[in-house]
Amino acid sequence: MFVATLLCNPKNPCLAPALVDSLRNAWGGGDAQWLAPDIAAEFSLERLPDNQWEVWADLQELGVDLVVQPREGRRKKMLLADMDSTMIQQECIDELAEEAGVGAQVKDITARAMNGELNFDGALRERVALLKGLPVEVIAQVLDRRITLMPGGAALLATMKADGAYAALVSGGFTAFTSRVAEQLGFDENRANTLLVADGLLTGEVGMPILGRAAKVEALEQITARLGLSEADVMAVGDGANDLGMLGRAGAGVALHAKPSVAAECDIRINHGDLTALLYLQGYARTDFKG
Repeated sequence: MFVATLLCNPKNPCLAPALVDSLRNAWGGGDAQWLAPDIAAEFSLERLPDNQWEVWADLQELGVDLVVQPREGRRKKMLLADMDSTMIQQECIDELAEEAGVGAQVKDITARAMNGELNFDGALRERVALLKGLPVEVIAQVLDRRITLMPGGAALLATMKADGAYAALVSGGFTAFTSRVAEQLGFDENRANTLLVADGLLTGEVGMPILGRAAKVEALEQITARLGLSEADVMAVGDGANDLGMLGRAGAGVALHAKPSVAAECDIRINHGDLTALLYLQGYARTDFKG
């Protein structure tokens, strides 16, 4: 048995009942269940539809995301999340680069690395080198003035944790940022890279080993083993090429507002919804949300 979920951006509630009923009838689905009026609905299916991706493409034009997944086991016991452009709306290294006066140069490297065009480790070293000499105090300033949480993140963490789930933030960014974001949102642990500092200034180097694609997969393996969970119990979310390993291994790998090359390799693609989409995908109704 499968379940089809349709959802849109909560700030633009455009999911019409007629649209849901039309698709349900076309696919021979069960009764529609509304998880949030005009925002999210689902219905059961006995088999995967042959034209899923054609319908998905049509719905994208209407501002609606569509996900079809097995119904059994969709409510997960662990959240494994990327940080930059996933749990926060920015790339932390790009914001530091703006303060260092090398914003355009670093943003170009970041975009190419996240799209899979560059080796992640090399691209990170190259960008961090451009930050050499930046006062360490700038990190706190960037956190306070430039970093904003992705909409829906607080509800996602509060709701899953209230249901007993474990949450880990695993980032190719930096611990100075993940520690703050993890504390704000209630993650149980965080892993990231370390910016090296000497005499109060960034040295332009990153601590080794670099946490990239392989390290995110290792985090998935290590944390599930420690908690006695299977990888099928995990919902992972990310947007960049370095997230593909964990997205492919997790029971539900969500490409959230992802780079096109990343989304193309994922069956769960959220381009319009915010982080509450991850709750709707698990069958939570808006009235179930915590926080």
